Amino acid sequence: MQNKSFKSMQCPVAQSLDRIGEWWSILILRDAMRGVSRFDDFQKSLGIGTATLARRLDSLVEAGLLEKRQYQERPPRFEYVLTACGEDFRPVLWSLIAWGNRNFAPDGPSLVIVDTETGAWADPIMVDRETREPIARPRYAVAAGPSAREPLPSRYRLKSEGPGSPLIRISPNNNQNT
Repeated sequence: MQNKSFKSMQCPVAQSLDRIGEWWSILILRDAMRGVSRFDDFQKSLGIGTATLARRLDSLVEAGLLEKRQYQERPPRFEYVLTACGEDFRPVLWSLIAWGNRNFAPDGPSLVIVDTETGAWADPIMVDRETREPIARPRYAVAAGPSAREPLPSRYRLKSEGPGSPLIRISPNNNQNT
C-alpha cells in the first residue's frame, strides 16, 4: 500500500513526515547514527526484509538524509552514511528517546543519552537559540510564519490573550535559526 505524499503541503511537519514518516526510516536513521552503514548490518540489526530495507534506504537517499557510497567494485557494494540533513535529525531522535523513556518504559529506560565525557545521563530539552530559555507552554506556541499560505495562517492564528484579543504579528525578518 502506497502512503499519501505530503510534498504539496507547506507544513514543516508534513514535509518532514514525507521524508522520514515510515517507522523503519527512523530506526534506520537511529542505527546510522550509531555507525551502522552497510545493508547487511542494517538488516541484521533491524530484522527487516530485504525488499523493505532496500526501499527505505532508497527513500532516505532520495530525501537527502543518507548518502549512498560505493565501497567495493567487484561485486559492487555500497554503504549508507548520514548527510548533514540526516545528522540534523539527531536531536529529533534524542527527543523521541527521552519521550519514549518518560511515557512508555515502565521498567526503566532501555536507551539513554549520556555525556560522553562524564557518563552522566542527559535529559534533552528544547531551548530558544537567542534567549536560551526552554521552549514550553504557555510562553511559546506554533504560529504561521511569514511565507505561510492558506490554510496555515487561518489554522495558526496567534492571539496575545484570550478570545477577541488582537493577533500577534510575526515579523518577516525574525531570526531564522541558521
